[in-house]
Amino acid sequence: MSDETTIMIGLETHVQLNSNTKIFCGCPNPVVYTANLKNKELEPNTLTCPTCLGLPGSKPRTNAKVVELATKTSLAVGCKIADATYFSRKTYFYPDMSKNFQTTQFEVPLAEKGEVELNVDELKKKIRIRRIHMEEDPAKIIHEKDYTLVDYNRSGIPLIEIVTEPDMKTPKEARLYLQKLAMILEYLGVYDSTSEAALKTDANISINGGNRVEIKNITGTKEIERALSYEFIRQKNAVKRGVVIVQETRQWDPTTGITKALRTKESEADYGYIFEPDLNVIDVDKKLTERLKKEIPELPDDKEKRFIKAYKLTQKMAESLVAEKDIADLFEIASKNVSVANAATWCGIVLKKTLNYNNLTFVQSGLKQEWMIELILSYEKKEYSDVIAEKILRKMVDDKCDSKTVAKKYKFQKLGDVGDVDSIVKKLIGANKKAVDDYKAGSEKSLNFLVGQVMRETKGGVDANTARKKILEMLK
Repeated sequence: MSDETTIMIGLETHVQLNSNTKIFCGCPNPVVYTANLKNKELEPNTLTCPTCLGLPGSKPRTNAKVVELATKTSLAVGCKIADATYFSRKTYFYPDMSKNFQTTQFEVPLAEKGEVELNVDELKKKIRIRRIHMEEDPAKIIHEKDYTLVDYNRSGIPLIEIVTEPDMKTPKEARLYLQKLAMILEYLGVYDSTSEAALKTDANISINGGNRVEIKNITGTKEIERALSYEFIRQKNAVKRGVVIVQETRQWDPTTGITKALRTKESEADYGYIFEPDLNVIDVDKKLTERLKKEIPELPDDKEKRFIKAYKLTQKMAESLVAEKDIADLFEIASKNVSVANAATWCGIVLKKTLNYNNLTFVQSGLKQEWMIELILSYEKKEYSDVIAEKILRKMVDDKCDSKTVAKKYKFQKLGDVGDVDSIVKKLIGANKKAVDDYKAGSEKSLNFLVGQVMRETKGGVDANTARKKILEMLK
């Protein structure tokens, strides 16, 4: 970012909560219901009733579980919980809300004044949470070529909206905040972390104290930095041309990588908020908040500190392990069966590299904890080289089965099952005289090249350390 340009970013993040039923009726919550369908698609408009369809005369009722999940989340980020709160009607006319208003919270939100701490370039920074409130998800609009369809299955999915102060100064900070928030939500178990649709963010950005522009419906954590980086450049270039930035709402298009104007930004007064007369005021019981505080698990920051202290890990390694709760859990179990160093390396580096390549989480990969421990143990016992063990892991993800089955199926070479290693090394030294001469002249890269040749010739049956040792012995 230019030193001459100041930037302010605030985020409004909508999180779909995983209660069994919707927020204001007894219909199954599609977030939970579809997770149990085993990849079967849900038929449109099948999880509906008069209330979530917005039919006249239907009466809503507040889901107590949603209040608990929202309160637990608020407590986890240090918010002050309201003694009493209530819902309001936010009036707007759009096909995704057939009753022409959304039931949400405005005047008195459930919680206020929390914070999320980030590690930005090895410096700590706190992002203030302005408010957290509950509301209902609108229906899903599907635009076809000549017509538009509406699926009311999504209508009534419980949401919390987490609103920050404009504390972020770069798109990178916005990404780090959203990733940290997603980690906290995953540890709390209040949403489906495997679904990108479960986390959507509206980003507000302004430069040099000008009007703020809202970018709607940025899905997941990956696109937030791209969208804000583009919008920053767009506004900066517009100001250079003498164009005044107007307050408006824009839409992010991840395919083209640009934002597009949607409409002039409304003010809160345009929504005509009124108290929702069909729902009672919610008294947040102190006993409830005390119980929920006790139910909050060890969160990422605390787990990271414990890993550093208890396992003598570097901060970077601890950060890598705690970034996904299932991998942090795997590491702790694995470290009871193998060395801490191997458990950390394989869980925090090798496994994560394989999962990232396949764009999967540990849960989505289909791997089991015992399969990973078995693989790490076989490596620790020097049954396989690091190269071969990593190849086995990749096939475990592809085939969704254990390491022994994979090794047998693909005939992976075990260490020591390569015949006369000395003869192989001697042959390769003779065939690569230039590399040998370069090494003797001081080129470390040439030695690494020879090591690679030995490993390739033995198909990973000799690990790098053994190959290096044999080569150096013969070059004395």
